[in-house]
Amino acid sequence: MSGYDNPFDEDVNPFAGGSTKGKSSGQSNNGGGRFSNIDLKAKEAELKAREAELARREQEIKRKEDAIARAGITLEVKNWPSCLPIIHHDIANDIPIHLQRMQYVAFATLLGLVLCLLWNLFTMLVGCFNGQGPAILFLAIIYVICGVPGAYVLWYRPLYRAMRTDSALKFGWFFLSYMVHICFCIYASVAPPFVLAGHSLT
Repeated sequence: MSGYDNPFDEDVNPFAGGSTKGKSSGQSNNGGGRFSNIDLKAKEAELKAREAELARREQEIKRKEDAIARAGITLEVKNWPSCLPIIHHDIANDIPIHLQRMQYVAFATLLGLVLCLLWNLFTMLVGCFNGQGPAILFLAIIYVICGVPGAYVLWYRPLYRAMRTDSALKFGWFFLSYMVHICFCIYASVAPPFVLAGHSLT
């Protein structure tokens, strides 16, 4: 008996280590839960802060939009022509429905003017090749360059804005400019041989 040690002589509980491990693992699990709760609370606080910032920005944008609306300023996005937008033109959304037909007629008139001036340029080019001289071609080019944007700025755009805002001042400017344009069209149709050289108008 004396040649070897008896393992049962020591007052050691073999199961004590397991219970200790269980306690330590339980403590670590509790610690991990505390950390995860802290992370969740931090994320929740961050989300609330972002939400508050978004709400603040939304209120700021709305305040600016209201101020712009009260000032009568309209934001216009260039959308026409679709291939190369250079102007804002949206009759369906900008013009009251009972005035849209009249605005479409005015728009067709503007496009008709463009076609007429381009046709005039073409005929003057042919006339120039037939010995009429370069002056008529030069005047036809001036008509196109000045006539199309001039018609848009002087009478079509005022009519568009008058229809949109029901402004008497803009309606008055439209009628004045349109009467001048009609007088020019009458002059062009008669094409008298003075002032602008009658042969430069077809």
